[in-house]
Amino acid sequence: MSIAPEPTVVLDNRFARALPEMAVAWQAEATPAPRLLVLNEPLAAELGLDASWLRTPDGLGLLSGTVVPEGATPVAQAYAGHQFGGYVPRLGDGRALLIGEFVDAGDRPRDLHLKGSGRTPFARGGDGLAVVGPMLREYIVSEAMHAMGIPTTRSLAVVATGRQVRRETLLPGAVLARIAASHLRVGSFQYAVAYTQSAGDLGLLRRLADHAIARHHPDAAGAANPYLALYEAVISAQAKLLAQWMLVGFVHGVMNTDNMTISGETIDYGPCAFMETFDPATVFSSIDHGGRYAYGNQPTVAAWNLARFAETLLPLLADDGDEAVELATQALHGFGGQFDAAWSAGMHAKLGLRIGVDDGAARTLVNDLLALLQQHRTDYTTFFRTLGRAARGESAIADGFDEWLARWRALGPDAEAMDRVNPVYIPRNHLVEEALTAATDGDLEPVRHLMHALTAPYDERPGLERYAEPAPASFGAYRTFCGT
Repeated sequence: MSIAPEPTVVLDNRFARALPEMAVAWQAEATPAPRLLVLNEPLAAELGLDASWLRTPDGLGLLSGTVVPEGATPVAQAYAGHQFGGYVPRLGDGRALLIGEFVDAGDRPRDLHLKGSGRTPFARGGDGLAVVGPMLREYIVSEAMHAMGIPTTRSLAVVATGRQVRRETLLPGAVLARIAASHLRVGSFQYAVAYTQSAGDLGLLRRLADHAIARHHPDAAGAANPYLALYEAVISAQAKLLAQWMLVGFVHGVMNTDNMTISGETIDYGPCAFMETFDPATVFSSIDHGGRYAYGNQPTVAAWNLARFAETLLPLLADDGDEAVELATQALHGFGGQFDAAWSAGMHAKLGLRIGVDDGAARTLVNDLLALLQQHRTDYTTFFRTLGRAARGESAIADGFDEWLARWRALGPDAEAMDRVNPVYIPRNHLVEEALTAATDGDLEPVRHLMHALTAPYDERPGLERYAEPAPASFGAYRTFCGT
C-alpha cells in the first residue's frame, strides 16, 4: 500500500474512532494491472472530487484501495445478520473495506467503500475478490435507481484489477467504489447488542445508536426518548423506500437484516432485478427457493427485519423490559400504515389521479388493475407508460382492460403527471445481461449505451426504442446470483 501525495478528498476515520469494537484495520490486496472500466463523473462532481485526478494512477489506487490518503485508516466493518431467517452472529465486510468518510460538496457526510478488494478477517472462507459482471451490475442498477429518485447507495467507479478470479471459470477481477450515507445496517445493531451482552454493559450499543442518530436522524436527539425516535425514523424511511421499490417493480432479492440500512438507502445489488410480467410471486434469486424475498413479500420482510432491529434497541428504550417491548411494538405497528400511504400515493401518481380524488374509488381501481395485470401477464413498466399515452388518446391498451379504462378515464387522469413518475427505461434484465457479458469480454460499449438510457429514465428519446422493450420470449426465465 502506498500513500497518495495529492489526494483530492480528505478522508476521516470517524466510524473506527467512535466504534473501534466494530472496525478491523485492514488493507486492500494489490491490483496487478488496474484499469478504469467506468467512472461516474456526475457523481464525482457532486462529491467534490476531481474526475481527472481519479483517472491518474493515484486516483485508480484510491478507487481500488491500494493508494490511501494520509491520515485515512481503511477498515473492515463488523456486523451480524439474519440471512434467509437464520441468524449469523458474525458476518462483516468479508470482501469490502471502508476506505474512509468525507464531507461532499453539499456538506453531507459520505462513506467511500470498496467491494472486491480482497479477503478480510470476516471473509468466512471466500477469496474476498469480485469479478467484472457483478460489480458492473451494481453500478448499472444503483445508478438507475438514483435516476428514478429512489434512495440508494451510489457507484463511483469500477476498476478492473488485472487479476483473474476463479468462479465456475476464470473471470476478470474488478473492484467497485461505492458511496453511501453510511454503511450502518440492522445487522450492525445485531452485532453490537451481542457484544454488549457479552461485555455486560450497554456502552457499544449506546455509542452505535448515538452515532446513527447524529449521522442520519439528528432530530431524534431532541426527542423525549431519542432511541425510540431513532427506531421510528428508520421505520418511516424503510416504509417509504419499500413503496418506491414496489412502484417500479424492483425485487431486491436478498433482504437479509445485514442488507437493510439505518439511513433508508438501498444497499447491495446482488440477485436483484426488475419485474417485467406483473406477478407478486416473482423471484429472481437463484438461492431463494421458497420465495421468501419475492416481489410481493418485500413489505412483510421489511417489517420482520424492523422487528429484529427493535429487539436490539430494547435495552435503550426503557429500563423496564415490558415497557420497552410495548414501545417498540406500538412503533412497529406504524410501518404498515406508512407503507400503505406511500404506496397509495405513488399509485395515484402512476395513474395520474388528482389529490383529493375519491379514495375508495381509487383504491378499488388500483386493486382491480393489479388483478388484471397479473391475469393478462402484462409487462408492468410498459403498461404504465402506455397508459399515459392512452390518456392523451395516442395509444390503445390491449383487450381485456376496457371496463377498467372507462372507470379510470372518468377520474380525469393527468397524462403529463404520469410521464413524470412512470419510467420509459429500466434496467431490463436481458439488456443488463447483454451488457455484462460484453463487458466481461472487454467490450464496454453496451454498458455505455444502456447507461445513456437509464440516466434519464422518464424522458422518451428517439433511437432508444430497444431499451424500452420487454425481453424477447427467447430470453426465457431469468435467474440472478449473489456475485460472491
